[in-house]
Amino acid sequence: MAKLIAKTYGEALFETALEKEKLDEMYEEVQGIQAVFSENPKLMKLFDHPNIIKEEKLQVVDAVFADRLSPEMTGFLRIVIEKGRQSELDGIFAWFIAKVKEYKRIGIAYVTSAAELSDRQKKQVEERLLATTAYEAFEIQFSVDEELIGGLVIRIGDRVVDSSIKSRLYEMRKDLMKIQLN
Repeated sequence: MAKLIAKTYGEALFETALEKEKLDEMYEEVQGIQAVFSENPKLMKLFDHPNIIKEEKLQVVDAVFADRLSPEMTGFLRIVIEKGRQSELDGIFAWFIAKVKEYKRIGIAYVTSAAELSDRQKKQVEERLLATTAYEAFEIQFSVDEELIGGLVIRIGDRVVDSSIKSRLYEMRKDLMKIQLN
């Protein structure tokens, strides 16, 4: 249910941003709102509190955000609160951000290596990903897992490319286990 709510509201926000030709502006506003909520967790608790009436919550939205956000974003926040969906804001914003990145063809990749990669190696990985995918840019998160022994594991969405020595040794082991000695 939560995913459906996030998708529905996130899609509405995305369509509004496209229609008003404010995609970049609203993207930045969403990131700003997320920062405000992460820096002030009590604000989100206030919006979720069952004993605070909607009118008071809407007054808080106006007081905190009206001067800082576009009328479209303030209106969106008001609608979410009026419908009682404020607890879904994280999911809505995550869906919106993913949709914007998809629209702008920005890929998100997770690259794991056995040792820390140099800046030159990181750049080579990024260039290779750009050359082999339909994305125009990448946000890459690099991490180290010494158990890989060597090679890389690259995850983009639900696709995984595993060229690590650890997985190759595992595959060789499976193949050797299949061989029957006479």
